[in-house]
Amino acid sequence: MMESTAKQNRVIDTQHVGGSASPAELDATPTARRSGDLSSATTPNQVLAIVSVGMILANLDLFVVNVALPNIALDFANPSLERLSWILNGYTIAYAALLVFFGRLSERYPRNVSFLVGIGAFTAASAACAAATDTEMLVVFRVVQAAAAALMTPTSLGLLLSAFPPEGRSGAVRTWTAAGGVAAALGPLIGGVLVTASWRWIFLVNPPIGLISLVVGWRKLPRIPGHNSSHPDFGAALLVTAGVASLVFAIVKVNDWGWHSPGIGAACAATVIFLGWFVAHCLRSFAPFIDPHLFRIRPFTGATLAIAPFSAAFGALLLSIAAGIISFALGQV
Repeated sequence: MMESTAKQNRVIDTQHVGGSASPAELDATPTARRSGDLSSATTPNQVLAIVSVGMILANLDLFVVNVALPNIALDFANPSLERLSWILNGYTIAYAALLVFFGRLSERYPRNVSFLVGIGAFTAASAACAAATDTEMLVVFRVVQAAAAALMTPTSLGLLLSAFPPEGRSGAVRTWTAAGGVAAALGPLIGGVLVTASWRWIFLVNPPIGLISLVVGWRKLPRIPGHNSSHPDFGAALLVTAGVASLVFAIVKVNDWGWHSPGIGAACAATVIFLGWFVAHCLRSFAPFIDPHLFRIRPFTGATLAIAPFSAAFGALLLSIAAGIISFALGQV
């Protein structure tokens, strides 16, 4: 039974949606994995601290913008509700849609490099958001921010799983997840403080943190090489990305358009078609985008089923708050 449990733990770690680590990486000790690539002074907890910064930035910017919308609306000369809402919706849709794709794509490349690329792109996009001169420009840079966040999230988890020994991974992942959850919950509060100076400060606060993370990460993060996996199937990547994007689009627009609108109906139909096709691919392919055997592991399936309703409820609550703030913002201009 102990052997079976250990095997299950290895499968969970290696089959994470972000392609976090190969079996060889996870079986090696932290010292062996870092030999020649990391100072002996670097500890797994230091790796946890560095990658948690990426998780905090990604989740904070998902919700920190909400309270700044009235100020943004005033500064951009009365934009329409549709245009203003995409400052939030563009980030949400792009982040959710690209998580699986970037996680699978990053399998072939060093985790530390992919994470640092994500941090660098997020930092640059944040500075560009602060310099935006109209709503369309801000929406474009917010989508770039979301793409960078979608790259940071799975690669940060891959670094975390590789830095900790098996017995310490569950606690490290809990801490990493909690850091992101706290950042999301505090987003509106932090945003409210920053907009007292200017709405642009909600973006200007990111570059210093990002630059420090880049320097520290470059010096301290272990080099976790990519493994020789097959190239992700482009068709499957397109299916899962389009399916998740259409699902999130329907969720964020249903309050505006209503359940019976043609747009919501089309988005729901697209979700069923794309994700159904994607599931069929995973069940039939010899190299599936996500291995369906993962869901035969009872602890993983149970954890997935347990977290799904909480995540849906928490996201719906925050999106409803955002919708109210958008309406308030437009009423003030």
